[in-house]
Amino acid sequence: MCQAREDYGRRGPGRRAPPPSCPPTCVKCKEGSAAVVIRLGDAFCRACFREYFVHKFRAMLGKNRVIFPGEKVLLALSGGPASSAMLRQVQEGLSRETAKRLRFIPGLVYVDEGAVCGQSPAQREESLARVEAILQATGFPYHLAHLEQAFDLPDSILRRGPRGGDKPCPTYKEAVEDFIQQQRQEAAEGDGAASLPQRLAQLGIQDLPIGREPAAPGARLPAAAQTEELLRLFEAAGTLTAKEELLQMLRTHLILHTARTQGYTKVMMGDSCTRVAVKLLTNLALGRGAFLAMDTGFMDNRHGDVAVVRPMREYMAKEIAFYNHFFGVPTIVTPALRAKRREKTSIHRLMEDFLLGLQAEFPSTISTVYRTGEKLSTAPAEAGSEPGAEPQRCLLCLCALDTLAEEDLALEPTLIVEEAAAQRPPGPAGDSCCHAGTQGSCCRSSLTPGVVSRAAYLPLLCYSCRLTFKEMGQPDTLPPYVRSEAQRRSHRAEMKQQIQEFLLEDDDKDPSES
Repeated sequence: MCQAREDYGRRGPGRRAPPPSCPPTCVKCKEGSAAVVIRLGDAFCRACFREYFVHKFRAMLGKNRVIFPGEKVLLALSGGPASSAMLRQVQEGLSRETAKRLRFIPGLVYVDEGAVCGQSPAQREESLARVEAILQATGFPYHLAHLEQAFDLPDSILRRGPRGGDKPCPTYKEAVEDFIQQQRQEAAEGDGAASLPQRLAQLGIQDLPIGREPAAPGARLPAAAQTEELLRLFEAAGTLTAKEELLQMLRTHLILHTARTQGYTKVMMGDSCTRVAVKLLTNLALGRGAFLAMDTGFMDNRHGDVAVVRPMREYMAKEIAFYNHFFGVPTIVTPALRAKRREKTSIHRLMEDFLLGLQAEFPSTISTVYRTGEKLSTAPAEAGSEPGAEPQRCLLCLCALDTLAEEDLALEPTLIVEEAAAQRPPGPAGDSCCHAGTQGSCCRSSLTPGVVSRAAYLPLLCYSCRLTFKEMGQPDTLPPYVRSEAQRRSHRAEMKQQIQEFLLEDDDKDPSES
């Protein structure tokens, strides 16, 4: 197999050095001097590189046609290079100077993760001030969220939302025609002044998440008790891999909650081609092979009413870095999760170092992995349930459960170990039960009313989330909305099992019909 830093034959004394691959002029305009080489032989000047970058973004949206005119779209920003470049593309696409302007209504959301990344309150305040200055400069409505707010989320965030009720969804062509007709009617009625930029300005005033004047220093951050509860949740996770998955889950739930409460139907993520390739191999190692198409594809509609799109997934990290450098796109560097010991890293970082190391020696590595993931389909992930019925979904990631046939997934040892660990230790010698000889029930098989045991979570999770759940702490450290939804699903499963013997099977025939 190809390995980075492997010697495949050194150049002998008689062999000549290869000529420089960078041409002196731009391969597109043939006039300007080359400023960046994207791939071998693809050198662009700054003007042509900008045109190439913008066209790539617009072509991605136009090819898929999932964002309709007039639709509210939430841009999830982390302050990194990819999401910052995505924001700049949306800004330019909505400007008056653009020939074919974008027609959706954008909003911005930023999730503060400084509490679990080792930032002090002063550092978090400084980062939030820089982020808010960038968001305010766009003129778009923005929403600031803190990771501590995940403990206040409703349990409905773990349920698939409706897709618009009984009203049929129009096609992209019909939506464009309706949007143009609506604009013409507004212009005929004299309300044509309410253009898209002015509507954005109104939204920026009305839909601010905080809805008040800028907070004083120290007032932006959540209460110290909420921060301690969040840190206790992450400290209970045994490995850095589990912490990475937990952070991604809480971040996704906060963004989804913001989209639902503010009326957004699409969420734009800034996942680049490099990030998608790393995520693809990482999720394979984590046991999420059945959900790769949803985790890395252009569109992810697992949540029903809110769809996640990734318009930056064809940009290499190199392209994004050069674009931000050439055209002054502001970015914010935020620290990542840190391990207590350097040698104990996560699967995510191991896979990223592996791919980037190969990319340095073999420049087609990232694109090859990405193109392989392009061939995946979401259909197999939805299979396994009865035809016409909604598939059972994972409690944490909302993907269709892939654990219906447990004998095929070698999960029996996991279930046995978890169920044994949930049992209470045996009593004194000679005492078979704490309620021996009484009317009470055994204390080793019962739990406190209203509390779901650790083993009771396993049937509610997919294969990958079960592996992550094993590395997490006790269930009482989980956010309340997760525990509440787990209790609701467990009670529904118990009720269904109790009435199962009274239900008629589909293959049972009425004797009068024969």
